[in-house]
Amino acid sequence: MATDTSRGAGDGLTRLHYVGVGLAAVTGVIHLVLGAGALAASLADPLGIAFIGAAAGFAAGIVGILRGDERLRSRVVLLGIPFTAGQVVLYVALNWPDIFGIGGIVDKLVQLALLAVLVELYRRDA
Repeated sequence: MATDTSRGAGDGLTRLHYVGVGLAAVTGVIHLVLGAGALAASLADPLGIAFIGAAAGFAAGIVGILRGDERLRSRVVLLGIPFTAGQVVLYVALNWPDIFGIGGIVDKLVQLALLAVLVELYRRDA
């Protein structure tokens, strides 16, 4: 596989970083919308709170990548791997056997792509 040496405007980010940011933004927005919907029905809905927490986690990761130095970015990538993998596992565990809703599948495909990006970024840093 060819190494992606294209960089942003002096910020040390590669195209792969930006792909990861885009994927994290998509899944973060999905979680924010789902969380807001659940909380609109009941402010004490634990699932709604969990969705908002997940959205906040993705947002924090995006900020860490875009604003951080190389050390912070490598930590964000490392923490992002179990965080994103956990999202996929929790979705399956909480929705089994009805895991094939279109919204959930789209989100999980985005998260699996994000997971692949994070693993590749980690591999490059190692």
